[in-house]
Amino acid sequence: MPMGALRIEEGRIAELRDTPAPDTHIDGRGLYLMPGLIDMHGDMIEHAVSPRTGADMPMELALRNLDRLLKVAGVTTAYAAVSFHPKMRQEQMRSYERSKVMLKALQKMRLELSVDHKAHARFEVDFPRAFDIVEELVGAGMIDLVSLMDHTPGQGQVRDLERLIRVRLEEGMSRVAAEADIARDIQERKSEAGDALETLRRVTDACKRGGVHLASHDDDTAEKVALMKRMGVSICEFPVTLEAAQAGRDAGLLTVMGAPNVLRGQSTSGNLSGRDAHAAGLLDMLAADYLPSAILPAVLVLAQTDPGGLPGALQKATLTPAKSLGLDDRGEIAVGKRADLILASASGVGVVYATFVEGRLVYQDGSPSARALGVMAA
Repeated sequence: MPMGALRIEEGRIAELRDTPAPDTHIDGRGLYLMPGLIDMHGDMIEHAVSPRTGADMPMELALRNLDRLLKVAGVTTAYAAVSFHPKMRQEQMRSYERSKVMLKALQKMRLELSVDHKAHARFEVDFPRAFDIVEELVGAGMIDLVSLMDHTPGQGQVRDLERLIRVRLEEGMSRVAAEADIARDIQERKSEAGDALETLRRVTDACKRGGVHLASHDDDTAEKVALMKRMGVSICEFPVTLEAAQAGRDAGLLTVMGAPNVLRGQSTSGNLSGRDAHAAGLLDMLAADYLPSAILPAVLVLAQTDPGGLPGALQKATLTPAKSLGLDDRGEIAVGKRADLILASASGVGVVYATFVEGRLVYQDGSPSARALGVMAA
């Protein structure tokens, strides 16, 4: 393994050397020094706030627990995905009231947490109130990224109606009742949606005025990708078919797939495999989705077949998301960049032994294996 050294000053990388330095303060021999991982889509904040239905935790505790989860996984910049769903009551997760509380708490605590936390708001396109909410949150500087979703049964991630019926059958419904329940859900969403295209236009215009990046979510057809492109979307999150992923590439969009999908080799919903997208040359970025600790192992899986090897696979969780989200100060090990770094092994599923944010050590593995490697020994 080649050895080198870097020097950090005031949170930035000040110097790079291709040989070890005699005055080493932190020793990472036997490990890889990598840029800190950038997660542009992580759903964990909702689970942190409510780890079990009806068991809500204090917001400060939830955010500190989320922060620990991320830094142990080597994530130094994280976009917390908070959803706004039109059918949720005030007290339910993903309602306007609950989601806004989470965003306000995240904004308030950002400077007290180790990781650089950013806000990712997710909106259903058949939610007429979405425009008012987006305009409010963008105006208050509370969101950094917006995803446009449509979870109406029969399209997108839930396009397989037969699979939805099977879920209801497993819950004890009869087939007749399951089919009627799904049909009722579809009809309700259609009747409440109003002019979804107009809502979409207003939401995207508000984001453009506020400089907020836009992503589409669960695209399933080339037609939907083309619509999202016209609306100003630059990122295609979790396309559910290879056709949609290819359409995204043809339209100049960057494709994101979930790290757990890549690690497992399949989608939990029976949709496009991240490995298949990568094999077709259509995978640009990795996101935690629901498991940040899967990012590094997924990088190592992709490194086995990526044309750029480990560096090429690693860029999908570092430099590419940084560039796509306008984070020009991070994502690579280069002089002048933020010293967001991790020391990690690249064998097996990988292990993060230390995490640095702006040069500050925010996590150190204290396990026997870490001590055996001499990690952090001067």
